[in-house]
Amino acid sequence: MTMTILHTSGPDAELEGRLGEELRAFNTRATAGHERGGFTVKVTAPDGVLVGGLTAWTWGDCAGVELLWVDDAFRQEGWGGKLLAAAEAEAGRRGCRTVTVSTYSFQAPGFYAAHGYRETARVPGVPGGHEDIYFIKFIEFIEPLTD
Repeated sequence: MTMTILHTSGPDAELEGRLGEELRAFNTRATAGHERGGFTVKVTAPDGVLVGGLTAWTWGDCAGVELLWVDDAFRQEGWGGKLLAAAEAEAGRRGCRTVTVSTYSFQAPGFYAAHGYRETARVPGVPGGHEDIYFIKFIEFIEPLTD
């Protein structure tokens, strides 16, 4: 079989979509019975302005925070912690026992540590001499309500 090697010099949405589909299918086969999902948490001011938000995923009994952001004007009001607590509660309702997150050394490692997350790894090499830091927190599983 002759192989042709192709190179792209920029984003390739079609390739990204295909790779995502293939990897999801592979992962689903390997972890049969473990549901995947996603959720968001957000807070808005009375005038509708976005104060902050969080995106997360769940997979079986694991959850992960993908993005957490709070507007600079509201950073000292505790919204980050409230968003994180709400995400942990939702993860627990979905049967999760752990929540993971990565943050850069110039972002919020102290924030996650202060909220009970334990550092598990550091990966150097982020531009400017920074690191990608990985955290985990074990949370309480919340038994689903039954009729």
